[in-house]
Amino acid sequence: MTGPAPSATPGTATELLDRAIRYAVGTADGVARDLLSGPTPCRGWDLAMLLEHASESVGALCEGIQTGRLGLRPNFPESAARRDPAKNFRNRAMDLLDARPSNCPGSSVIDVAGRPLAVAEMACAGALELAVHGWDISQACGLGWPIPDDLASELLAIAPLFVPANGREPLFGPAVAAGPSPTSSERLVAFLGREPGQRPCVPSRDSANLQALLGLASD
Repeated sequence: MTGPAPSATPGTATELLDRAIRYAVGTADGVARDLLSGPTPCRGWDLAMLLEHASESVGALCEGIQTGRLGLRPNFPESAARRDPAKNFRNRAMDLLDARPSNCPGSSVIDVAGRPLAVAEMACAGALELAVHGWDISQACGLGWPIPDDLASELLAIAPLFVPANGREPLFGPAVAAGPSPTSSERLVAFLGREPGQRPCVPSRDSANLQALLGLASD
């Protein structure tokens, strides 16, 4: 992370996270089992892998909020993700709504692998990741739902603070052109290395993580 979230308070950051969660959960409702092995905008990841990654990010956020601490390797069960990754993601995301920072008692600072981090910054980072992965899921399901304009606009304002111009791999690719007269959603996904004008992935019917976003080195 290259700097603090601009004027972020636990309340405003929580509201941003709430909207990102609800958008991502909505896109996951379009997941069918026969789509899980299909492609996504995340290079090298099928839809099952993307959902498992998103679930891990949500689990890490919940752990940090509920315990006040977040290690490099958060602890949560993996068996449910293998059985039904879409359901697992939705359940964890709804748990995160219940545990969101405005309901977190005590200090507004979380210990992230030994480094203090404001709850507001953690919530902003989570909102950014969940919104873009919601877009990824929507594309993979063939829905093509944009990130809501007001949400995308607010995330655009903070995205450069969490995603540096250099060293974006493997979480995000290089920024790409957003095209003529882009929407806020198109500008955001283009900044995060997605092709906003691409056709939604239509998987064959035959057939990097929150710590990095927060600027932590993995072991």
